[in-house]
Amino acid sequence: MKEAHFESVKTEGTSLPERTAEQISRLIVEQHLTSEDKLPSEFELAEQLHVGRGTVREGVKLLVARNVLEIRRGKGTYIARNPGEVPDPLGFAYYPDQVQLAMDLVEIRGQMEPWVARMAAERAAPEDLTELRETCLVVEQDILAERDHSKNDVLFHVAIAKCTHNLVVPKLIPIITYAITLFVALTKSRLRMETLVDHREIMEAICNRNPERAEEMMARHIAHNRAVLEEIVAGLKEQEGTPSD
Repeated sequence: MKEAHFESVKTEGTSLPERTAEQISRLIVEQHLTSEDKLPSEFELAEQLHVGRGTVREGVKLLVARNVLEIRRGKGTYIARNPGEVPDPLGFAYYPDQVQLAMDLVEIRGQMEPWVARMAAERAAPEDLTELRETCLVVEQDILAERDHSKNDVLFHVAIAKCTHNLVVPKLIPIITYAITLFVALTKSRLRMETLVDHREIMEAICNRNPERAEEMMARHIAHNRAVLEEIVAGLKEQEGTPSD
């Protein structure tokens, strides 16, 4: 890694470890560092940043907590694979009413994902389509083998997001990730075969460069999800003796 020269950051009300973390973050951005790159040692960073090793240590801890850096046992500190992304950035797991949350998430997905599918069909590179086909096949194999397909289902939607080549879309993936995982858990995989068919239709539309069809098939997929969730909500209200809407 090339040696970096840092300017002193003087931010009113910001602690020294916070400023150190900002400088390390700047290094990552300016030098286009990836998960293959190892961070310099505490001693080297302290020399470059003109701070003590303890301050560097605290700055690194802050960045580890923010998933910008990761400590690999026996190897050192590296750039995280998806810097800044955390599994549940909006704290969805702490919402008391997970069924209502699932309904609200599917509402958001219904607005967002058809557009994402359209953009994917318009912008995907050949290598993106190869990955999309592969992830679609893995989900199908999970479903046919009656395995939990939620993890690979998420990867299928991640692959679609990558096809857009939009810098912002992949950052929205944690919302989709939580929504899919929650949906599969709540519905106990009731839509296995529908999911298999929907995914295949979406994949083929994107691979055939058909934006309208991709958008339509994704909207249908989300509508299937919404319908099952509405059945669950109605069933819960019936159990509680509350009239359905």
